[in-house]
Amino acid sequence: MPAFTTYDGTELAYHVRGEGEPLLCLPGGPMRASEYLGDLGGLTAGRRLILLDPRGTGDSATPADESTYRVDRQVADVEALRLHLGLERVDLLAHSASGNLAQLYAAAHPERPRRTVLVTPTAWAVDLPVTDGQRMAAARLRAGDPLYDTAITAYARILADGGTDADWDLVAPLFYGRWDDAARAHWAANAHQQNERAADAYAHPDAFDPPATRAALRRVMGEVLVLAGDLDGNPAPALAARLAALYPHGALDVQPGGGHYPWLDDPARFAGRVERFLATGT
Repeated sequence: MPAFTTYDGTELAYHVRGEGEPLLCLPGGPMRASEYLGDLGGLTAGRRLILLDPRGTGDSATPADESTYRVDRQVADVEALRLHLGLERVDLLAHSASGNLAQLYAAAHPERPRRTVLVTPTAWAVDLPVTDGQRMAAARLRAGDPLYDTAITAYARILADGGTDADWDLVAPLFYGRWDDAARAHWAANAHQQNERAADAYAHPDAFDPPATRAALRRVMGEVLVLAGDLDGNPAPALAARLAALYPHGALDVQPGGGHYPWLDDPARFAGRVERFLATGT
């Protein structure tokens, strides 16, 4: 397992899968080990995935200063990995909460990203939060099936008062395009892959300066693909489109039948779309 030492002396691990041009992959969660990304729907067929375990997760060490779990303080980890790999410019893929890390990295180093794929990303860094109304609107797209009707009711309880652990298990089908054995196993693995203490620190309000970040993203000349699922409410396609519009060369793609983990819902479609973008920028 390869590793490198980042700016504050913390040793961070990464996992390499596949062959070809490198693609730096930043897992979401927030603060979930990269294991859950798997091979990203078969992207390993044409890409060498560099899957970073964020500090305090997976095979990476726990930092001495837990305030460095803040997303803005992890920008230097991404830059340290780029330098460790000896890359002048990088292709990036960021999922979910790490969309914020990719946005902040691009704002700090606009010349470094060549092509960036933001997969079902959140965008607190640019003040585009997902609202409870948007979450429920997406959930209600599944209404009419007993499995999803139960999940929708549980989701309403979660959004109202935090819900219970049982409620979170009930809502799990809403995060996937289809609730099959692969989705069930993927959901169950989260319990031992996420550092909840680090997750609580990740999105501290002081981590974000949305006006400055929005202005900085206008200087990013690399292409950006924001990939949303048409069944996902975090973000829904309309909000994902607003994020894409912040980049000079941003584009939106909506995966039919896609949830929050679209590489599981339709692996061939997901991998093909991402590979085409990485190869051509379109």
